[in-house]
Amino acid sequence: MPNKTHLLVVDDDIGHLTTLKTLVRSWGYRVTVAEDGSAAVDEVKTQPFDLILMDVRMTQMDGIAALKRIKAHNPAIPVLIMTAYSSVQTAVDALKTGAYDYLTKPLDFDTLRLTVERAMEHTRLKNENRRLKQKLREEFDWQNIIGSSPPMRALIDMVAMVAPSEATVLITGESGTGKELIARSIHFNSPRRSKPFVVVNCAALADTLLESELFGHEKGAFTGADKRREGRFRQADGGTLFLDEIGETSPAMQAKLLRVIQERELQRVGGDETLHVDVRILAATNRDLSGEVKQGKFREDLFYRLNVVTVDMPPLRARHADIPLLAQHFMKQFASRNRKEIKGFTPRAMDLLIRHDWPGNVRELENAVERAVILITGDYITERELPLSISPDRDSASSEPAVTGDRMLALDGMQSLESIEKKAIKATLAETGGNKSETARRLGINRKTLHLKLKRYGLA
Repeated sequence: MPNKTHLLVVDDDIGHLTTLKTLVRSWGYRVTVAEDGSAAVDEVKTQPFDLILMDVRMTQMDGIAALKRIKAHNPAIPVLIMTAYSSVQTAVDALKTGAYDYLTKPLDFDTLRLTVERAMEHTRLKNENRRLKQKLREEFDWQNIIGSSPPMRALIDMVAMVAPSEATVLITGESGTGKELIARSIHFNSPRRSKPFVVVNCAALADTLLESELFGHEKGAFTGADKRREGRFRQADGGTLFLDEIGETSPAMQAKLLRVIQERELQRVGGDETLHVDVRILAATNRDLSGEVKQGKFREDLFYRLNVVTVDMPPLRARHADIPLLAQHFMKQFASRNRKEIKGFTPRAMDLLIRHDWPGNVRELENAVERAVILITGDYITERELPLSISPDRDSASSEPAVTGDRMLALDGMQSLESIEKKAIKATLAETGGNKSETARRLGINRKTLHLKLKRYGLA
């Protein structure tokens, strides 16, 4: 056990207390001792403990009274109660008050050690579960959706109202606007948050495969069905099913989806058994489904089943005020992932990002920033690291392909790594006014290596 794990041992029998202190220390724990319940309460208020081992029979304050005060101060601390009186009532009182477990004297030291380790593992798992839930809340909480522009404030208000309900939600918007992120945010802010969130991309599978994917199949239902398989509806039971690209489904599949959504029951492919499911449906599309209904390309009845509440994702060109926030967010994310220290964007680079129309929306911005982070050679992302589509009017001195991914691909296909490296060195030399020491520092190499590369590429 790591030495940082800190136990408080409480007993008014000094001989027994000393024995326990020595024993527990030999297991690798830090140990603090207290000779009565009131002293234990004082210790808990002055320093943190990972576990408390406490006798129940003490003269000044017994273990049950001390346990109540300790739990009132910090209910997360696991407490093991020791008692020489192994009555059922003593155990019940201890457990009702919040003890993790109880042990009878004389102690079996092997049992004591196992119980301590089990209590510590239980606490570790609880803390890990709490951290994972917090991570989910931080990632998908509607309050943390990035954007403060009026369209995004309206979107966040809508998500906040819709999430706690059981309503079916249709999320519309262009590709790359973040429809799945909104779906996840709705789920993780709903009463179903502890149940599965299952995603199906309806555009990725042919009808026969999509039917099996959604509803499952029986063994032998078709060639290759060597065992029964539960579909996504059953996997999402109790939780949320997100049907992405719902507009790409065929009329036949739309009819089958309509029945399941209406009746909340289905049959596996090749099966006769009717299965009931409890799922919340979220769907997304980049199509104009109301227009598709008028043209007879999408079932009207399914459209109205899905369109109980509509959440429309604004395109990035309608929320230019959010671009600096998004760009900084992606920069920090990719800089951390690539182990780089980047201070930010130059004013010119940020101006270009804000002025761009972003036909690919947030996904395009994310890709542009990732590319810039990978190719950057200085402390700040400049226009040279941005794709040529974003910064088309750069002069030849500032448009070196070493820092523009799209231009690299535009010049007779993929260039060699040597060509990219040469242009990165040339661009950095230009930035530093020919200062080789500073150039080497920015490139992350030593001066000797830089000198060899300059000779190799004819730049010396």
